[in-house]
Amino acid sequence: MTASVELPDRLCVDPKSPYYNEAVLALDVGIRFKGVEKNNVEEYCVSEGWIRVSAGNAKDRHGNPLTIKVHGPVEPYFRDKPQA
Repeated sequence: MTASVELPDRLCVDPKSPYYNEAVLALDVGIRFKGVEKNNVEEYCVSEGWIRVSAGNAKDRHGNPLTIKVHGPVEPYFRDKPQA
């Protein structure tokens, strides 16, 4: 099923973002950044080479998590779900 779906160049987990895609996020997307698996990625862009990660438990004045943009090689992929 995931073979027919291609990962977008840019993806965000915030529903208010124009880069939010619920259908792709439902397929369990994983991110490798500089060769290391990251679990706290809020947004990524492959062509520009950056990710946004949450900065601890800090929140902005609207209650959204504060993020930090980090530059480097980004590799999005679909995680394999365990077969039952």
